[in-house]
Amino acid sequence: MRALKIAATGMAAQQMRVETISQNLANMSTTGYNARRAEFADLHYQQFARAGTVNASDGTVLPTGIQLGLGVRPTSVSMLLAQGPSGATGGDLDIAIEGRGYFEVTLPSGQAAYTRDGGLKQTGEGLIVTSDGYPVAPEITIPEDARSISINADGEVYAFFNDATQPQLLGQFSLAGFTNPKGLEAIGSNLFVETEASGAAVITTPGLDGLGALRQRYLEESTVDPVREITELIEAQRGYELNSKVISAADQMLGATAAVR
Repeated sequence: MRALKIAATGMAAQQMRVETISQNLANMSTTGYNARRAEFADLHYQQFARAGTVNASDGTVLPTGIQLGLGVRPTSVSMLLAQGPSGATGGDLDIAIEGRGYFEVTLPSGQAAYTRDGGLKQTGEGLIVTSDGYPVAPEITIPEDARSISINADGEVYAFFNDATQPQLLGQFSLAGFTNPKGLEAIGSNLFVETEASGAAVITTPGLDGLGALRQRYLEESTVDPVREITELIEAQRGYELNSKVISAADQMLGATAAVR
């Protein structure tokens, strides 16, 4: 009975949806996190009577035919690209990206990775790094005797010193843009790497080429909407239950068939 297999694909689809929702809720406090959404498509169909075929000797054509679907399959779990709200932190190295773009960081392997998490730190040598210690590209080092730093919307980093009236320019942050940001591959720790689907990174100055500006002493919060996620969780749970009832009904029908004497 096809209903068993069809309902099983429906249960697997709703399970994946629940897993995606749980990932979103688990990261509702993660800086710069974009919510994910599971997407599905129907499986191929069995054609018992193809629409448009001749049905009789007089040339009568079937207007619709008979097609029986075989269930559902997952197609993707994609990011919902949106600007998260900015929360004030007061930290000199907390930077929110207002608009499109990603910070570029250098992994220990030398590979470039990208993130929207602007909660930056500095090493004992003053090098600006991510929370996991990966250097931000281009590398900027804060002098030990710097009293404070200032970062403007264009990404320019200035240091203030006690014995100087004018700030010193230390460097400038850049942002990376992608043709298809949804094609980036997430590797954890708020990091992404480029793929053929995302296209090559285009590195430029904040505020140019459609990229966002930087805002110091703020962090971009997660885009997860808990109310929406809970609503979708209830829908997924009900969908799972309905598919399980289909399996129970199909099993009872098979039992009744087997019991025929």
